[in-house]
Amino acid sequence: MDNIVDALSNAYKEFVAAAANVLEAKELSGAQKTAATDAALENFKQRWELFRVACDQAEEFVESVKQRIGSECLVDEATGSVAGKSGQAAATGLPPISAVRLEQMSKAVRWLVIELQHGGTAGSSVHAHPSVPFDARFSEDAAQ
Repeated sequence: MDNIVDALSNAYKEFVAAAANVLEAKELSGAQKTAATDAALENFKQRWELFRVACDQAEEFVESVKQRIGSECLVDEATGSVAGKSGQAAATGLPPISAVRLEQMSKAVRWLVIELQHGGTAGSSVHAHPSVPFDARFSEDAAQ
């Protein structure tokens, strides 16, 4: 994470310095277009692009961390780890489920989404796919 922050910070500093160089070149040339002002503007454009790339990378990192934290919280909540850590009962009153079962349900949902995106009949092949084994406990719980 430190290298992402450092890269963003350095890109920002270089971008600001390039902007200052453009202003200085304009002032020295009396607001006339010269080779120095053109070079300063070109450098400014490059630094702007590099800054945007650094921002995009930082944003991607933040999004991946948010997803990871969200997934961990979901697993903790679903498996009862949160209630066990805080000493409080689950607010929903539902019993916790196992992490294995949660993963099976997650895979089933992913396959449903893939099927729907490809225009398939979503319900027919979810349990037929070898990587998503049918879990009878899921059907039993649904019937209750």
